[in-house]
Amino acid sequence: MSKNLVKNRAPAPIQISAEQLLREAADRQPESAPIEPVVKVHDAEEYQAHLRERRQHYEDNIRYRRDDIANWIKYAKFEEENQELERARSVFERALEVVSSRSPDLWLRYVELELRNECINHARNILDRAVQLLPRVDRLWYKYAYVEEMVQDIPKCRAVFERWMQWLPDDNAWLSFARFETRCGNVVQAEKVLRQYVNAYPSARAFLRFAKWAEFEINNIALARTIYESALTELEPEEVQQARLFRQFASFEERQGEYERARVIYNHALKLLNLEQTAMIDEDISEQERQKREELYKAYLAFEKKHGNREGIERVLVTQRRVKYQKQLEDNPYDYDCWFDWIKLEESQLDNAAATRDVYEKAVAQVPPSSDNKDHWRRYIYLWIFYAVYEELANHDLDRAAEVYQTCLSLIPHKNFSFAKIWIYAAQLQIRRKDVTSARKLFGKAIGLCGKEKIFTEYIALELALGEIDRCRSIYNSYLKAMPHNCKAWSNFAELEKSVGETERCRALFELAISQPALDMPEVLWKAYIDFEIEEGEGKRARALYQRLLEKTNHVKVWISWAQFEATPVGLGMDESRTIMEKADDQLRKEQLSEERVLLLDAWRVLEQEHGDVDSVSKVEAKMPRRIKRKRMRQGEQGNDLGWEEYFDYQFPDDEGAGANNFKILEMAAKWKAAKANAADDDDSDLDSDDE
Repeated sequence: MSKNLVKNRAPAPIQISAEQLLREAADRQPESAPIEPVVKVHDAEEYQAHLRERRQHYEDNIRYRRDDIANWIKYAKFEEENQELERARSVFERALEVVSSRSPDLWLRYVELELRNECINHARNILDRAVQLLPRVDRLWYKYAYVEEMVQDIPKCRAVFERWMQWLPDDNAWLSFARFETRCGNVVQAEKVLRQYVNAYPSARAFLRFAKWAEFEINNIALARTIYESALTELEPEEVQQARLFRQFASFEERQGEYERARVIYNHALKLLNLEQTAMIDEDISEQERQKREELYKAYLAFEKKHGNREGIERVLVTQRRVKYQKQLEDNPYDYDCWFDWIKLEESQLDNAAATRDVYEKAVAQVPPSSDNKDHWRRYIYLWIFYAVYEELANHDLDRAAEVYQTCLSLIPHKNFSFAKIWIYAAQLQIRRKDVTSARKLFGKAIGLCGKEKIFTEYIALELALGEIDRCRSIYNSYLKAMPHNCKAWSNFAELEKSVGETERCRALFELAISQPALDMPEVLWKAYIDFEIEEGEGKRARALYQRLLEKTNHVKVWISWAQFEATPVGLGMDESRTIMEKADDQLRKEQLSEERVLLLDAWRVLEQEHGDVDSVSKVEAKMPRRIKRKRMRQGEQGNDLGWEEYFDYQFPDDEGAGANNFKILEMAAKWKAAKANAADDDDSDLDSDDE
């Protein structure tokens, strides 16, 4: 009877949505992400399989999230890292076509790809397409102009700016154009550009930028004063009544020493803007303009403090600032920025050395509470540096400045961390005191307690300036004991020995360096060693170094460099270069490194064009591969066949027969698989006959 009961189909009092169910399911997932396996590639076949797998991964990503530009950029970067430049370009072109051709970031990443690979014309074409499509995006124009100036094509760079100016861009674009002309020495043309700018944008901002350029970049004081005066007479009243215009004009006259002119400008601003009374509380102006007017009034008071007779105003203002800083530091004595502001205030007062020193002493007494965290000390250390600089430059008391540095060094917990700059500044001060012994002691103590690379290099520079070669050698020994992996240190040491004519010492240093078990940049060290032997005219030794290097690495660039060396006057000639190239070609062919073989053959062809004849160039060109399109079966993640796909490969003349046979085998396999699929649809008797 229970089977016939009617179920209650009314809605539940608490409804659960599908979104809530999915959220709860996601929350119950394990928090730790799965660790991706480490892929190790042992040969070219596995490398190609790895590339296919990664490409399939990226294709799936862009298929699932087509609008995510980051996936396309990662895909293109992957192809670039594997030296597949055409594939990387294809990825970007697909992204521009499929996702969005109006994305400035995508265009810029495309351009950077071409620039990294030194394809300047490609980069130009891309930028030209980009600015035509997005003429209002300044980043594209900046990049375009930068590329043209980088390759020193001044007319094209100027043409880019002129095209850009036709769109009336913002202020920075005009200023960039003017600075470009200034760098090229065309000051008249730069001035013409800025005059077009102020005509296009008749505003206080434009005139001020024009005047600043005239003053600081071309040092034309008369032109700058004319621009300021024109701004006050030619602009609209609402533009003239801007506080920053008067402030910058008055500051300009003050910098030129024209104090009476500056005072007239300040007084005119006081009357026009009514700064002392209603301007500060005028509700018709914006908050930003109100702040600008307050700053103008403060600048006027500061001007009168420096060049007027307003002693009373000066005392009141300074006292107010001191009280403000004291209250702020009572709440937080470790606010080092506030200490800097207070110190700057005291230093600005004339004949105030005692008060300034007192503030410095109070500031450096606020030692950071933690001696384990270096970040807490970074700002504090500059209090001591400024204190020592003040004693040296303002008070000319070198002895007291040296005491400041010594006290600072005694406070730093060197067992936990140290600051190389303090040691270096203290030692340099001793040099200015003409106390070389104390400077050496400081550097020696710094090596023991700090041991940073900067200390070694500064100490070596000091001794080298003094001509103490033996001391430099001793420091280099300590340097290399502390950092035996530093190739730069080995190279500099060897360069020192070479500069003093110690060829055997230099050679011994290079031998010791390359024998180190771990080096940060071994390729730089080997190159320096080989270049040294070539400069010394030791072709036999350089040749032996190339042979030793090839025992460690079989990189194609080593073979190319060796062959190029043999073609030089120090080498054995082109016959030996050809022998090396042939040996390298055989080695790379055995290892099935197609990309490396192409690089080798390209370099070989260039070498023959420079030093060979027509026949030798023809022989090398006969070895050049052709780029062909092939087919292969695409495998899924489970090992199942997903269908045929096309890919590009290099086919060399010496393996064309094998490639054709392989392609025929693949064709036969495809036909056999199709016949097998058709036979599966027949009946049992037909299937048996087909199998026989």
